[in-house]
Amino acid sequence: MKQPYHHKTQYTLRELATGLDATIQGDPNCIVTGVGTIQQANANQITFLTNPLYKKYLASTSAAVVVLQPCDAEECPVNALVTRDPYYAYSKIAAYFVDKPQSIVGIHESAVVGKNCKIDTSASIGANCVLGNNVTVGAHAVIEAGCVINNESIIGEYTHLDANVTVYDKVQIGKRVKIASGVVIGSDGFGLAKHAGVWHKVPQLGTVIIGDDVEIGANCTIDRGAIEDTIIENGVKLDNLIQVGHNVRIGENTAIAGCVGIAGSAVIGKNCMIGGAAGIGGHITIADNVVITGMTAVSKSIRESGVYSSGVGGLTTNAEWRKNSARFHRLDQLVERIKKLEEEKSS
Repeated sequence: MKQPYHHKTQYTLRELATGLDATIQGDPNCIVTGVGTIQQANANQITFLTNPLYKKYLASTSAAVVVLQPCDAEECPVNALVTRDPYYAYSKIAAYFVDKPQSIVGIHESAVVGKNCKIDTSASIGANCVLGNNVTVGAHAVIEAGCVINNESIIGEYTHLDANVTVYDKVQIGKRVKIASGVVIGSDGFGLAKHAGVWHKVPQLGTVIIGDDVEIGANCTIDRGAIEDTIIENGVKLDNLIQVGHNVRIGENTAIAGCVGIAGSAVIGKNCMIGGAAGIGGHITIADNVVITGMTAVSKSIRESGVYSSGVGGLTTNAEWRKNSARFHRLDQLVERIKKLEEEKSS
């Protein structure tokens, strides 16, 4: 079996800049051994500057390199990697310093593998995994310890399941998908029929289809469809603790923050951003390029792109919500003024 591979412990700035749309300012041969914040990075670490609130630390930083925008380059006292998108460049550079060995290729002796499974020889199946019958695992896929993959499910190439992920029957997971521990994919949706005062379970006959380059955070649950399938399109990013109900469809490159609940049959468009703890009602449609701020309750469809928030008075545009919120917080003052005017009028 192939042994784990460890990253290098140091890189030159030139190596780190390879493949990035960025210009080196300073010594391309300076050595970088890690990453740090702009306030605390040492002379061997790389950092980045994107938020203007942190620009005050630039002049005094001890970092070896700062990744920053062209407008900040002249003020940088150390080596710089100049790019229009510093955060993206930093994300690529930080990957060099992830201290996690690759998994060992092959099937661990304690794993249980069912009949007629197709497991690529380059895949890794960890300790105490259980694979049902007719499971397919693609090239270079990694299934860490304790995962359960039920019958007829498909795991795509280069997809990585952290420990203790559960995948129910007939789920399809695409390529380069990253799934964190505790995720459950394909459990029954919340389908119940009430008859004679008693709830009766409605069989959930669909499955879950997950596209390529999706990330699913820890302890998310994605329910299988009732009749049609629950679909997570390419490039979707889900934070931790998200509930996706049955028959939900999430469009390409949409990002959803933690603790969001999405009720059954909701359709969310492409390139949306949904803030933490938002609630999405069932059977509604959200257009492409919509931003929903945290704690928003979405109870009706959103037909046009824009930023939306809710509070007292229900869902409205973010601009209108901000005005109404400011007025709401002045209500006590307004009430006191009205009382005073009424007293003056009656006297």
